[in-house]
This record gives sequence, C-alpha cells and structure tokens, in this order.
Amino acid sequence: METKSRIDILALFLFLVIALIGVASVYSATSDQGVFSLFEGRSGKQLMWLSASIFFGVVIFLLNANFFEVFSMYFYVLFMLLLVLVLVIGVDINGARSWIKIGSFSIQPSEFAKYGTSFAVAAIISRIGFSFQNKNDIIKLVTITLIPMGLIIIQGDMGSALVFLSFILVFYIEGLTPAIILLGISMIAVFVLTLVFSSLYFSISAFILWFVFYAFTYTNKKLLIPSLSIAGLAIIFSMSVQFLFDNVLKEHQQKRIQVTLNLIEDNMGAGYNVNQSKIAIGSGGLFGKGFLNGSHTKGNFIPEQETDFIFCTIGEEGGWVLSSITIALYVTFILRLFYLSSRAKKKYKRIFISSLASIIFFHVLVNIGMTIGIMPVIGIPLPLVSYGGSSILAFGLFIFTALKMDATRDQDLESVFS
Repeated sequence: METKSRIDILALFLFLVIALIGVASVYSATSDQGVFSLFEGRSGKQLMWLSASIFFGVVIFLLNANFFEVFSMYFYVLFMLLLVLVLVIGVDINGARSWIKIGSFSIQPSEFAKYGTSFAVAAIISRIGFSFQNKNDIIKLVTITLIPMGLIIIQGDMGSALVFLSFILVFYIEGLTPAIILLGISMIAVFVLTLVFSSLYFSISAFILWFVFYAFTYTNKKLLIPSLSIAGLAIIFSMSVQFLFDNVLKEHQQKRIQVTLNLIEDNMGAGYNVNQSKIAIGSGGLFGKGFLNGSHTKGNFIPEQETDFIFCTIGEEGGWVLSSITIALYVTFILRLFYLSSRAKKKYKRIFISSLASIIFFHVLVNIGMTIGIMPVIGIPLPLVSYGGSSILAFGLFIFTALKMDATRDQDLESVFS
C-alpha cells in the first residue's frame, strides 16, 4: 500500500513567513515610488512570483516520488543550456550579461542553475560505488560544479558563481576529507593576509613560522619535507595573490574587497552602499522606526535596497528585534532542512536537501554579512526576501522539491522491503 505524502508543516510555515517578510520589505522599500498598495509595483510582482512558486509546488507534489531522481541529469543539462543561451541572447543589467528577456519579464538562469546542479550532485554521489577516495569520481563531481561556475563568471556575475562553493559543505557531510576544507580556508587566509600586509611581509612571516615549527620538531625528520612544502606553497601563492587581484578581479570588485578589509576609505564610491547600509541599520535602534517610516529607505540613500540590500529595510524599520527574528527564522529553517536531510531514507534525497540547506546558508551569511560590512559586496540576494522573480521562483521550486522528497521518505522504506 502506498504511503500518503505528508508535507513538513514547520518547514512550510518558515518558508511562508520568511517570504511574507520579503513581500512587506519590498513594499516598504519601493512604496515611495508612487505605489499605494501592496499589490502594486514590485511588491505586487513579488507576490505574483511567490504565488507562482506555490502553484508549481502543488504540481511538484502531484509528481511521482522518483520523478526527479530519474531525470536528474536531464534537469542539469537543461539549466546548463540556459546558461549558454544567456551568453548568446542575454541582456546586460548592472554590468552582467545574466538575463534573458521574455516580453516584460526577465529570467536569470544562474538562479535556476543552483537547483539543477543540486540534482546532478545528488545523482553522482548517490551512485553505487561512488567514493571520495576515487579520483575519477572526484573529477566528475568537480566538473559538474565548475561548469556552471565558469559559465556564470563569463557572464560577469562573480557573486552568483561563488554560491556554488557552498557545495563543499555537502561534499564534507558526505565524506570529503576535512583537509580539503582546511586547504580552502588556508588559501582564503593567505589571500587576505597578503592584501593586508603585502606578499613580502607574509612570505617572511611564513618562513619564520616554518622555522619555529621545525625547530620544535627537528627530531622528527619525516615532518621536514611536508612542512617545508606547505610553507613553500603558501609563499608561492602569496606572491601570486597581487597578480590575481590586479588582473582577474574587476576594479569595482577590488575596491569592495579593499573597503571590507579597511585598506581604503571610499564612502562616496565603492564603500557608499555599505556605509549607508550600516547607517540605516544602526539608526533602527532596538525596535526600529516603524513600518514604512525608514528615513533612509524613503530617501533612496541605498541603491538596490529592495534587492541586495533589503536587510537594511528590516534593520531600519524593525530594529534589532525584527533583524534578530529574521535571522532566527533563517537559522531555524536551515537547521530544519538539515534535519529533513538527516531523516531521508535514500542517499539521493539526503544529498539534495542538504544542498538546499547549504546554498541558503551561504546566501544568508554573505548577504547579511555584506549589509553590515563584514563581507565584500558580491551581489547575491537574501533568499525569499530580496526582490526578484527568478530568485524567489528558483528557491520556491528548490524548497518544494525538497519538501516533496521528505514527504515521500516512507515510500522509500516500503520499496526496500517490498
């Protein structure tokens, strides 16, 4: 007998509450533009896209439980083709060729690429015999992740490309050695330290640290070559950081990183958005200025406030209280998704749901971090809150697919014993 699908009420509730906070925030951020109703302007469009995601969510729940697993790689290929298509017929918006215009609507394929890549990642890791110790398996996994990253970087959207780094958390959960994570963190640390202190100072410091380390462990000859190799690689990477910084990153990206690291002050240029964002959030105090009463919001001091900097509206009008509640809702939602992942009976579903949780975690961490000045501005939305049809529809599809997979987990158990 087939088990009925039962949706996780808490996860659905959190999804809806966060999305409605988004609609209210978008309305507040844009209501000074001649919009008098929640159903007009951008807030009206946000409601429309939210409704569309719920409609498609209902369709997803009508599908067979194994539909997505069977067609995983087809979905991946479809969304990769859209990324290629945008390079051919896409339009430039804010310096990035990331959009396909269809009539009065614009679609950003990079938002859906995260959804498609999650299918492929889940399909590959869940295959019988897959191992993180097998080089061929690792190459396949890295390739399907780097393809969308590369295509999105070509479009000029570095922020959306960096989101794919969140899959590293999924890989770690599924058995990737922690040494790879440590290597990544170390490279970021070297990058930052080099920019702050220059490659010469860092290289000297790295050599001194190696010398001190070896002085205390000189009796163990086995450590000499590995420790010297690590120090040497760190120095070589440090010496190349400035070249990469000057020749790979665009000028506005360089300045955003320099502003974040307090290497330069540019409150009227690259640091303008962040400076105004911190002023707006700080002015909200404990309880905020009240809904629709944000002076910075109404004064249009912060560009892209309804998109990348929507958290400013929450902070200014709702204060520390609403900001904390919003963050708590996200944390609860992410933890709930990881819980749904942990109780999945099939490895495929576990990986897909944890991919969603990891991507949302990355988005929230970076977006809120950049609005309060602890992360560089890379232009990624706050999930379900920032204005954007592609973002809310993609996350809606992603979330409802995960909820469908969780709801049918008992059917997976039945199939094992049938």
